[in-house]
Amino acid sequence: MRPTIFGRKLGMTRITDEHGVVHPVTVIQAGPCVVLQVKNAETDGYNALQVGFGDVKPHRSTKALIGHAGKAATGPKRFVREIRLDEAPTQQPGDVLTVEMFGGDAVKFCDVVGVTKGKGTMGVMRRYGFGGMGASHGTERKHRSPGSIGGGAPRGHGRAVKKGKRMAGHTGDVRRTLQNQRLVGVDVEDNLLLVRGGVPGPDGGFVIVRQSKKRG
Repeated sequence: MRPTIFGRKLGMTRITDEHGVVHPVTVIQAGPCVVLQVKNAETDGYNALQVGFGDVKPHRSTKALIGHAGKAATGPKRFVREIRLDEAPTQQPGDVLTVEMFGGDAVKFCDVVGVTKGKGTMGVMRRYGFGGMGASHGTERKHRSPGSIGGGAPRGHGRAVKKGKRMAGHTGDVRRTLQNQRLVGVDVEDNLLLVRGGVPGPDGGFVIVRQSKKRG
């Protein structure tokens, strides 16, 4: 199993290495995570681990989720996701995953998956950096307009708006993966991971940290 763990983004700080170079890092509270369910190809059609992170009060959950977590001798979890595996899993329900799997020199680079900050609805000037219409004499109530949206089609293909046309709309709040970030430090005692640079999402947002698929 490729080292993978769930956590919560705490914020950013900076550390100084032995050469006196300052590095910006993101602090992630990673784990402990509990294995809630084990799936295998024989019974479920694929191999995976269902893992939960972060306790939630029972009265804020449902009886179905409480009973499901009870099979693993734990309480309901706030963040539950599946980890796909290529081979049959060796873990059992109730096993705990910690940052120890990232310790030592086992993992030097990691991929971080998170949900970006929601920005609400934006116009094209702020969303894509459009220049807008001219501000000289003659332009009235159209200064921030995107301009024509249906033009430029070749003859015989109509004037419909093309797929992918950049227009005003909702921005942010999408899943993003930041690849090949250096894992600067692992604090096993406090369940912390230090990842160089920024990661997607706001402070307090849930993230998935896994060993990099490209750099190991």
